[in-house]
Parts: sequence; structure tokens; C-alpha cells
Amino acid sequence: MKIAIPVVSDVKDTAVSDTFGRAAMFMVYDTEADASIYIQNKAALSSGGAGIQAAQTVVDSEVSVLLTPQLGSNAARVLKAAGIRLYKAQPGLSARENLERFTQGKLEALEQIHEGFHRH
Repeated sequence: MKIAIPVVSDVKDTAVSDTFGRAAMFMVYDTEADASIYIQNKAALSSGGAGIQAAQTVVDSEVSVLLTPQLGSNAARVLKAAGIRLYKAQPGLSARENLERFTQGKLEALEQIHEGFHRH
């Protein structure tokens, strides 16, 4: 199983990003290989639609699960359409600590989806 997490950098104990669409990158952890790769989030610097673009990046990385503190409605639609399960990452814990909590069944499903704000 592959699990994605929005993160702030590509160091081992990186923090989870507070935002999904504007995260610097995504850590993709492969449970079978016990290895992580880091994917740049090209949507982070876009002028609009970052959530949808970031969601497509996650979908393209063929993950089954996304751990994120929050998620906008447009991104959630893209991810759910791809069959990706959403769980609420715990801010303040590292990506690795969130992975451990997920594998122990200690993270809850992400139910609260934020209505996106739109720049005019």
C-alpha cells in the first residue's frame, strides 16, 4: 500500500504541511518496500486551482491513502473519485509519527472537508 502525506521538506523527520494544495511536496510511503519518495508539488506556486492540481499529483502517484490535516472540497472530489481513502493527519507530529499512528489505527477518517476559498 502507498500512503501520501503533504510535507514541508524531504528530510526524514519532516513536518506535515498545514495545507494540502500549497504543500511544498508530498511524501509517498510504500508499506511493502518500507521506503519513501518525495514528489515536488508543482501546484504550490500556481495562481489558482492548487488543490485540484495537487490532488491530481497524488492520484498520479498511485496511492491508496492520503493523510492530511485538512482538505478543500474540490481536491476531496478528485481524490475520492480515484478511490483514495482520506485520514486526518495530526498537526505537530512528523510525517513518520503520523504514518505510525495510521498503521496502528489511531487516525480518524477525514470527514470535515473545507469549502475552498476563491481568489477574485
